[in-house]
Amino acid sequence: MSESKPSAAATSAVAKVENTAELSFGTEFDDTEIVSILSNAQVAVILKISAQSALNRDEELDDVYKNTQKYVERFNNMKNPEKDYHELASELDNLHAALETFRKEKEDGEEMALHGFEVAALMNLVATDTMVEEAQALIPSLSRFPESAVDEILDLIRSTMIRIVSYGGS
Repeated sequence: MSESKPSAAATSAVAKVENTAELSFGTEFDDTEIVSILSNAQVAVILKISAQSALNRDEELDDVYKNTQKYVERFNNMKNPEKDYHELASELDNLHAALETFRKEKEDGEEMALHGFEVAALMNLVATDTMVEEAQALIPSLSRFPESAVDEILDLIRSTMIRIVSYGGS
């Protein structure tokens, strides 16, 4: 009697269940040394710099590129037309790095850190008036942090946003 292979349904049932509230993602997100999740603002700046470079080489951008650029600009809440794109990229990279290195110790001594998904989601979400409850409702995995830690994270993002949207250089 020959052995049968598992059906596609059985194979997918064994696959890792993705759930952002539990910070459970597909295996492609397991290697954080290779994968970096970017915010809309970071993607917008990268696309602007890349588009300018293409323009300098007399290259035309395709429709997918242009539509992606429109999308991220539409949802980019960290922009200032008065600032140089490289300056914006630097501010965003510094914020991203600060959020990635943010640590909070739990009562049992275990250290908690933000996941790359949370970093990008926070950078996409935050306006200067975002409250802890709103952030936790939109990014449920943040509820594992004490409210004071989430407020500290939001303050860090707010201060960067204010620097970015303020007129002039830093």
